[in-house]
Amino acid sequence: MYGDTSIQKPMKIAKSGSPEEAELERNFQAKIDADIKIEANDWMPEAYRKTLVRQMSQHAHSEIVGMQPEGTWVTRAPSLRRKVILLAKVQDEGGHGMYIYSGAETLGTSRETMLDDLRTGKAKYSSIFNYPALSWADMGTIGWLVDGAAITNQVALARCSYGPYSRAMVRICKEESFHQRQGYELLITLSKGTQEQKDMLQESVNRLWWPSLMMFGPCDDDSPHSAQSMKWKIKRKSNDTLRQEFVDASVGQAKFLGITLPDPDLKWNEKRGHYDFGEIDWAEFYDVIKGNGPCNRERVNNVIKAHEDGAWVRTAAEAYAEKHAAKEDAA
Repeated sequence: MYGDTSIQKPMKIAKSGSPEEAELERNFQAKIDADIKIEANDWMPEAYRKTLVRQMSQHAHSEIVGMQPEGTWVTRAPSLRRKVILLAKVQDEGGHGMYIYSGAETLGTSRETMLDDLRTGKAKYSSIFNYPALSWADMGTIGWLVDGAAITNQVALARCSYGPYSRAMVRICKEESFHQRQGYELLITLSKGTQEQKDMLQESVNRLWWPSLMMFGPCDDDSPHSAQSMKWKIKRKSNDTLRQEFVDASVGQAKFLGITLPDPDLKWNEKRGHYDFGEIDWAEFYDVIKGNGPCNRERVNNVIKAHEDGAWVRTAAEAYAEKHAAKEDAA
């Protein structure tokens, strides 16, 4: 979608705090209010650029790290069909990360900088991927709940004010929708199986339900970036709104599977027209974000190992590029 040659940083044509910059900011906000996309060469406030780099890099990291829980089950999938499906999904997730890294590069950062931040722990990724995939049922639950939560958020991102990010999300949403359907189909199969399979399904949902709700981030009152991101239309819906949409959609799907969601406070509120649900364990959420989840260190160490193991590939590619360039110069 975007190559490394598109790396650029919008030019600053006014001093910080000057009347000229104030006018540029008014025009910038007017474009956003009119739902006109901001493109890489357009003027933008530095804070807008930094917010996008942070969000897009974390999103890309989540796609890359998110390959790990499912990757551990490729060799253990119960049939060739399931292996092929899982391999295709893992490949898709890697591609999603590349789309988003490329989009972030249009903001003046580099892929290597973003990946360095991931390897050193400076950058974050979705908390859900710091939980282990303990059973085959998790491959379905991840597709249903985790990818379902991602779609809920990403459909809104497809209307993001930054053009490269918005356009990348169009294709990603289509593929994530397939992932969700694949996961749900796997769970339907388990729900019609033996009692052991049904129990495995229920146990998987019990473990991953609450971490899936945490994927939308902290409550709106505790989210430091939400208000400004909403004003800039980087985000189109708040964390709590997206979480409520996800809960409302999931209840009926759980009933169809013949399972219960692990929340005794979950009930329909006729007055609100939504499901009420219990309090999320925010202490657990912040502990995982700080790096103390079940798999935080394992996930980052795997990223570091993959980078180190792939050093010879990068060296060979650079040598080939130099040799090819030398031949062209000689010609």
